[in-house]
Amino acid sequence: MGVETGDDVVLVNPSEIVAVMQQIPKGKLITLVEICNALAKKHRVKGCCSLTTGIFIMTAANAAEETKQQGMSLKIPYWRTLKADGYLNDKYPGGAGAQKKLLEAEGFTIMKKGKKYRVKDYDKYLVEAKG
Repeated sequence: MGVETGDDVVLVNPSEIVAVMQQIPKGKLITLVEICNALAKKHRVKGCCSLTTGIFIMTAANAAEETKQQGMSLKIPYWRTLKADGYLNDKYPGGAGAQKKLLEAEGFTIMKKGKKYRVKDYDKYLVEAKG
């Protein structure tokens, strides 16, 4: 993520990641990279840990689905959060196939690249996150 040995990085709190994910409106997308960049900027450091950020993104997605099944809502449109380079997340509830359906329902075109799915022209839909 553009950091080098000795650069300051932040290990963010999961609630900060959820707050960013909740900002993404219908018709817009964000990737793990944009989330890391926004949170690094907020904390005035060179970068954030993409590994823990990815884990917290997946955890938020699963929590959102669990609460939905219990008749509650965390209001996290997790399916609008993509992996780097616009790829869908196999670790989301229902896997990439479920994320694909949710994104297609919002009008996004999904392409298959090898065994993975990617949002066509995803970069045109990216929103600037505020950490």
